[in-house]
Amino acid sequence: MAGAQRRKRRHEGDTHLRKKWRTKRRTKDLDQIDEDLKEENAAKLLHQEVDDDKPGGGQHYCLHCARYFISQEALKGHFRTKVHKRRLKALEMEPYTIEEAERAGGLGSYIPPKKRKMVTQPTDDGTFNPELEDTDMNYSFIILSSVAP
Repeated sequence: MAGAQRRKRRHEGDTHLRKKWRTKRRTKDLDQIDEDLKEENAAKLLHQEVDDDKPGGGQHYCLHCARYFISQEALKGHFRTKVHKRRLKALEMEPYTIEEAERAGGLGSYIPPKKRKMVTQPTDDGTFNPELEDTDMNYSFIILSSVAP
Protein backbone atom coordinates (compact mmCIF):
# COMPACT_ATOMS: atom_id res chain seq x y z
CA MET A 1 0.00 0.00 0.00
CA ALA A 2 1.49 3.32 -1.04
CA GLY A 3 1.08 6.29 1.28
CA ALA A 4 1.12 9.97 0.54
CA GLN A 5 4.35 11.26 -0.86
CA ARG A 6 6.54 12.94 1.74
CA ARG A 7 7.56 16.54 1.28
CA LYS A 8 11.26 17.23 0.60
CA ARG A 9 13.00 19.01 3.42
CA ARG A 10 15.98 20.28 1.45
CA HIS A 11 16.42 23.67 -0.11
CA GLU A 12 18.92 22.93 -2.79
CA GLY A 13 18.98 25.21 -5.78
CA ASP A 14 16.95 28.04 -4.28
CA THR A 15 19.81 30.54 -4.21
CA HIS A 16 17.74 33.00 -6.22
CA LEU A 17 15.17 32.96 -3.43
CA ARG A 18 17.78 33.22 -0.70
CA LYS A 19 19.19 36.41 -2.24
CA LYS A 20 15.69 37.86 -2.52
CA TRP A 21 14.99 37.14 1.15
CA ARG A 22 18.26 38.77 2.23
CA THR A 23 17.62 42.01 0.37
CA LYS A 24 13.86 42.25 0.86
CA ARG A 25 13.93 44.63 3.82
CA ARG A 26 17.30 46.24 3.26
CA THR A 27 17.57 49.79 4.56
CA LYS A 28 20.28 52.43 4.41
CA ASP A 29 23.56 51.66 6.13
CA LEU A 30 24.74 53.74 9.08
CA ASP A 31 27.35 55.64 7.06
CA GLN A 32 24.68 56.62 4.50
CA ILE A 33 22.41 57.83 7.30
CA ASP A 34 25.33 59.77 8.79
CA GLU A 35 25.65 61.54 5.43
CA ASP A 36 21.91 62.34 5.55
CA LEU A 37 22.28 63.88 9.02
CA LYS A 38 24.40 66.74 7.69
CA GLU A 39 22.52 70.05 7.74
CA GLU A 40 22.09 70.54 4.00
CA ASN A 41 20.93 66.96 3.39
CA ALA A 42 18.69 66.88 6.48
CA ALA A 43 16.90 70.04 5.40
CA LYS A 44 16.15 68.54 1.99
CA LEU A 45 14.89 65.27 3.45
CA LEU A 46 12.69 66.82 6.13
CA HIS A 47 11.10 69.38 3.79
CA GLN A 48 10.45 67.41 0.61
CA GLU A 49 7.99 68.10 -2.14
CA VAL A 50 4.76 66.10 -1.94
CA ASP A 51 5.24 62.73 -3.65
CA ASP A 52 2.17 60.48 -3.86
CA ASP A 53 4.32 57.39 -4.40
CA LYS A 54 5.74 57.61 -0.86
CA PRO A 55 3.80 56.94 2.35
CA GLY A 56 2.20 60.11 3.69
CA GLY A 57 3.19 61.96 0.54
CA GLY A 58 6.82 61.95 1.67
CA GLN A 59 6.09 64.54 4.37
CA HIS A 60 6.75 62.47 7.50
CA TYR A 61 10.32 61.13 7.40
CA CYS A 62 12.56 59.77 10.16
CA LEU A 63 16.15 60.80 9.41
CA HIS A 64 17.75 58.27 11.74
CA CYS A 65 15.85 55.22 10.47
CA ALA A 66 15.44 56.39 6.84
CA ARG A 67 11.70 55.59 6.87
CA TYR A 68 8.55 57.36 5.71
CA PHE A 69 5.36 57.38 7.77
CA ILE A 70 1.75 58.01 6.82
CA SER A 71 1.03 60.68 9.43
CA GLN A 72 2.63 62.91 12.03
CA GLU A 73 1.10 60.76 14.79
CA ALA A 74 2.66 57.62 13.32
CA LEU A 75 6.04 59.38 13.19
CA LYS A 76 5.76 60.51 16.82
CA GLY A 77 4.76 56.97 17.81
CA HIS A 78 7.82 55.65 15.97
CA PHE A 79 10.08 57.94 18.02
CA ARG A 80 9.00 56.03 21.16
CA THR A 81 9.76 52.56 19.76
CA LYS A 82 12.69 50.33 20.58
CA VAL A 83 13.70 50.18 16.91
CA HIS A 84 14.23 53.96 16.76
CA LYS A 85 16.09 54.04 20.08
CA ARG A 86 18.42 51.25 18.92
CA ARG A 87 19.18 53.20 15.75
CA LEU A 88 20.01 56.32 17.77
CA LYS A 89 22.36 54.25 19.92
CA ALA A 90 24.04 52.79 16.83
CA LEU A 91 24.54 56.26 15.34
CA GLU A 92 26.35 57.53 18.45
CA MET A 93 29.68 56.17 17.18
CA GLU A 94 31.32 58.02 14.32
CA PRO A 95 31.30 56.06 11.05
CA TYR A 96 34.33 54.03 10.07
CA THR A 97 36.63 55.97 7.71
CA ILE A 98 39.53 55.14 5.43
CA GLU A 99 41.89 57.16 7.64
CA GLU A 100 40.88 55.05 10.63
CA ALA A 101 41.56 51.87 8.64
CA GLU A 102 45.03 53.14 7.70
CA ARG A 103 45.81 54.02 11.33
CA ALA A 104 44.69 50.56 12.44
CA GLY A 105 46.89 49.03 9.74
CA GLY A 106 50.03 50.72 11.06
CA LEU A 107 50.08 54.00 9.11
CA GLY A 108 49.86 56.35 12.08
CA SER A 109 48.76 56.17 15.68
CA TYR A 110 45.32 54.80 16.45
CA ILE A 111 42.69 57.29 17.58
CA PRO A 112 39.48 55.70 18.90
CA PRO A 113 36.25 56.95 17.31
CA LYS A 114 34.43 59.66 19.23
CA LYS A 115 30.98 59.20 20.73
CA ARG A 116 28.27 61.65 19.80
CA LYS A 117 25.05 62.39 21.61
CA MET A 118 22.14 61.70 19.28
CA VAL A 119 18.72 63.22 19.94
CA THR A 120 15.52 62.55 18.03
CA GLN A 121 14.80 65.04 15.28
CA PRO A 122 12.39 67.93 15.95
CA THR A 123 8.91 67.44 14.57
CA ASP A 124 7.45 69.92 12.14
CA ASP A 125 3.99 71.08 13.11
CA GLY A 126 3.22 72.43 9.63
CA THR A 127 4.26 76.01 10.32
CA PHE A 128 7.46 75.91 8.28
CA ASN A 129 7.68 78.47 5.48
CA PRO A 130 11.04 78.35 3.62
CA GLU A 131 10.65 81.90 2.25
CA LEU A 132 10.00 83.56 5.60
CA GLU A 133 12.01 81.63 8.14
CA ASP A 134 15.31 79.85 8.18
CA THR A 135 15.33 78.78 11.82
CA ASP A 136 14.00 75.27 11.09
CA MET A 137 17.19 74.59 9.15
CA ASN A 138 19.27 74.85 12.32
CA TYR A 139 19.56 71.21 13.35
CA SER A 140 21.43 71.23 16.61
CA PHE A 141 20.25 67.67 17.31
CA ILE A 142 22.90 66.22 15.00
CA ILE A 143 25.94 66.51 17.21
CA LEU A 144 25.31 68.03 20.62
CA SER A 145 28.63 67.13 22.12
CA SER A 146 31.67 65.05 21.38
CA VAL A 147 32.67 62.84 24.27
CA ALA A 148 35.79 60.70 24.35
CA PRO A 149 34.98 57.04 25.19
